[in-house]
Amino acid sequence: MDDERPKPPPSAIQLGADIGRLSVDEIEERIGLLKEEITRLEDALVAKRASRHAADAVFKL
Repeated sequence: MDDERPKPPPSAIQLGADIGRLSVDEIEERIGLLKEEITRLEDALVAKRASRHAADAVFKL
């Protein structure tokens, strides 16, 4: 039964994939998507660091 479940689609961008056949527009689009992902990850990192800092402050009492 488990093999009847649909498999998740592969990531639209796979790190390390061959980019030799991509057009300039496709490369620019990937760069934009990756920059958005970097921003999302940096925002998550800031939030997690703030949570850790708050927890550290509580336990230092």
